Amino acid sequence: MATLNSRESAVQRASVLESVTELDLALVHALQVRPRAAWAELAGPLGATASTLARRWARLSGAGLAWVAAVPGRDSSLGICSAFATIRCRPGARDRVTAWLVERPEVVTIETTLGSTDLLCDVFASDLRELGRVLTEELDQVEGIVSTEAILITSVYFEGTRWRLRSLDATQVAALAHERSMPVPQPVGLDAVDHALLDELVRDGRLAWVELAHRAGVSTATVRRRITRLSTAGVVAFRCDVAHSLAGRPIPVSLLGSAPASGLDSICRGLAALPECRLVAAVTGRANIFATLWVRNPADAQRLEAAISERVPAMSLRDRIVGLRTEKRMGHLLGEEGRRVGVRPISPW
Repeated sequence: MATLNSRESAVQRASVLESVTELDLALVHALQVRPRAAWAELAGPLGATASTLARRWARLSGAGLAWVAAVPGRDSSLGICSAFATIRCRPGARDRVTAWLVERPEVVTIETTLGSTDLLCDVFASDLRELGRVLTEELDQVEGIVSTEAILITSVYFEGTRWRLRSLDATQVAALAHERSMPVPQPVGLDAVDHALLDELVRDGRLAWVELAHRAGVSTATVRRRITRLSTAGVVAFRCDVAHSLAGRPIPVSLLGSAPASGLDSICRGLAALPECRLVAAVTGRANIFATLWVRNPADAQRLEAAISERVPAMSLRDRIVGLRTEKRMGHLLGEEGRRVGVRPISPW
């Protein structure tokens, strides 16, 4: 019976993907702009009723094609430290190592890769000491790991909360974005209620205010006030992610580059402006720039790399890492075609 149910579920998921419409893609783009907007707020710009949008989203999220989740804000005042970790494994050990990493809440993203490394991970910690402990003491004890290189992130120029599916026109985006306010970083302390709310929103970033209040044991007004405070302070952000199959099955290619410190800021901003860009960060180590691009095929990666070298001659490429499969993204477990199949909640706050 389990096998039959599994086959039925696979057929149902495939059916949902085949029936994805332009409205579905527009809805996902709208939620990337306004992840927690009420359906009624999106109805006008998308030209659909609130009930239709709610129904469409239930199908997409139920099939693991799209989801909204809370993530650390880019300008958090809590001192969250993050790093990329490249891991080399012994032959035949990568699956075992990956299974161990999946269960670690500090390891928020995991990709199996081609190139100079077997695994590329994104690691979050509450401070530099804790980050160092995870990257050295804990990983050093994992059987099957041959070597680990830590690439400390010093500044993020572009990341997943700003990536867009590009299904809306400029007028629709403007209609959605005009009410958005930018975070204003400020000191803020978190108590047990804040942590309870964040834990729930990591799992489902679109939980209704009433449901959040019920789960945290506080009033709806308190929930609204708390989440608004945390968002305004840059502690938390919300992001609508998509399965690779919904995004056109892109290939993630990560580039490590070096550039003079005097030109680092302008180069990173230039990379962030590329349509293919998924992430750009200034880092420390053998390189000082880390960029991830989502491309359609290996030929596109080569073409784009050549264009970057021509456009930014001051940056020299040190390494390139091609992603084969994303096992985990910001705590959400991904299965076939990058669909969300589960969650191992992150808690870096």
